[in-house]
Amino acid sequence: MSQAALSRTTASATTGPSSTIAAPGHKARIALRTLQVVLALFFIVASGLPKLLAASAAVESFDKIGFGDWFMYFVGSLEVAGGIALLIPILSGVAATAFIGLMIGAFITTVTALGGHYAVTPLILIIPFALIAWARRHHNAELFRLIRRCV
Repeated sequence: MSQAALSRTTASATTGPSSTIAAPGHKARIALRTLQVVLALFFIVASGLPKLLAASAAVESFDKIGFGDWFMYFVGSLEVAGGIALLIPILSGVAATAFIGLMIGAFITTVTALGGHYAVTPLILIIPFALIAWARRHHNAELFRLIRRCV
């Protein structure tokens, strides 16, 4: 095949029906980003801030755990910081990985100290966090390069 024919074939292939193949990648990126925003808002507004503001339901739950108010403020701080980090591209993979650890801790605490009510919720949340951590893993390498450069 001549060079001209090859370039026409390549040009028609990129503008023909196969060009719609790029759309799912774009849609997947939008869906992933939307998932990150929804989870970030949930952990900042609905989960972290009530702990930091000592809402009565949060105080009651953490009293049952028995670690004191400091633990409620600590977990609330982690949730707000993690939610913010989910929105920052270079931190999103690390934040999702950290949230997996937090959800494992929440599951264990829910089962052992709170009677197991709603214990499945943290387990379910591990799934989207694992998806985000895997999809954003290239950001981890970028972050570690930046840290190494600064150290």
